[in-house]
Amino acid sequence: MLATYTIIISMSLIIIASFLSYWFQSYFFDQKKEQFLDKSYMIQGIAMKYMERDGDATSQQVNDIITIISKYIKSDIWLTDSMGYVYAVSNKDHKEFMGKQVFGEELDKLRQGHTFEITGPYAGAFDKTVRVYGTPIINESGSFKGSIILYNSIDEISSPLKRVYEIIWISAIFAIIFSCIVIYYFSQKIIIKPLAEINSVARKISNGDVNKRVYLKSNDEIGELAQTFNFMADSVEKNEKNRREFISNVSHEIRSPITSIKGFIGGILDGVIPEEKEKYYLSIAYEEIQRLTRLVNDLLDMSAIEAGEFSLKIIKVDINEIIRLTVIKNETKIKEKRACVDVCFEEDNLFVAGDQDRLVQVITNLLDNSIKYVNEGGKIKISSKTKGRKAFISVFNDGPQIAEEDLLHIWDRFYKADKARTVKDSTGLGLAIVRNIITQLQEDIWVENKDKGVYFTFTLMKVE
Repeated sequence: MLATYTIIISMSLIIIASFLSYWFQSYFFDQKKEQFLDKSYMIQGIAMKYMERDGDATSQQVNDIITIISKYIKSDIWLTDSMGYVYAVSNKDHKEFMGKQVFGEELDKLRQGHTFEITGPYAGAFDKTVRVYGTPIINESGSFKGSIILYNSIDEISSPLKRVYEIIWISAIFAIIFSCIVIYYFSQKIIIKPLAEINSVARKISNGDVNKRVYLKSNDEIGELAQTFNFMADSVEKNEKNRREFISNVSHEIRSPITSIKGFIGGILDGVIPEEKEKYYLSIAYEEIQRLTRLVNDLLDMSAIEAGEFSLKIIKVDINEIIRLTVIKNETKIKEKRACVDVCFEEDNLFVAGDQDRLVQVITNLLDNSIKYVNEGGKIKISSKTKGRKAFISVFNDGPQIAEEDLLHIWDRFYKADKARTVKDSTGLGLAIVRNIITQLQEDIWVENKDKGVYFTFTLMKVE
């Protein structure tokens, strides 16, 4: 980036310097020409008098005047007659050209009243390159009487120009160097160092140090990038924490039934357990295997949901019938808790749009959760009602209410509000699966404490 900016600025300044050099050269020559034309009127008067043999103008006077003017404008001056012969020069070194004709085709231009301008070896008079200006001398009657020739050696003209060129190009070089320093300083401060810090933190996070963050105080795009990076890092840290907790919870949930199964079966095989107790311990091992099966099935469901491979077959189903069947299937568990289940429907049948198997899973998990946490001999209430195009299904239990700080996490995997309480039948995934199923159906589910208990309520789309 620094190289690119340097090239762009250098090219821009080089173009500007070239333009200024060309412009100043043209401006310098134009000023010389204007200066010559301005002084040529003074020379014309004395030249006309001399050409017309006016007694007031002698050859010496003419030479003196053009010598003075020549020194003033720093250019040599020649005077020629109407035939192009030189009769006066300002530079004594050029007296050899007096009486010689030094014109070619330029004489025709002068006779027509035009000025001319030439750069090069003039009329064979000089071997070196000169810049020549010529202007005609015209009397009042319009007759061509001669011309005034001004010339400068290009070397003499170039001397002051070279100094100007040096100033222009040295200024351009210093401007390029200064620009590079300024760009380097600000790019280091604004871009390079912040990006290097972001890059360093990104590498640390990729190596597992997810607590690292980028601390930049900037209101520009780099500052916005740093904030976005920190948001990403927060998400990575949260996901890493969830992953570790998930692995820890899964390991614990799987290890417990496997340890029990191994202990009971090992005891039977070793003969430690009496023969009359074998059936009892085998039944316990069977329950642990069922628990392990439920855990594996729930994990597979969660994995399918999070991978986007959880497909739903939306059909018209009777949610009331699903509730009835679910209550009947869980009758044994309900009786063990000596709970009273109250089922309330507005109508015998309530048809909704959903996946029948997944809705069975939703009702089963919510009822199972209520049975686990309802008080001994307590009350469970399941109700369905309609409001507009929506069906509202609620599952209530009069067990302990959920603390406010736990309501935000009730849908998390393996989350348990009462850390000291362990329920062997629970995998800790039931409510997470319920929420994901309802979300897949593009519906809502929520939990609230009221009536000295806990309500779980979700919506479904009603169909006729």
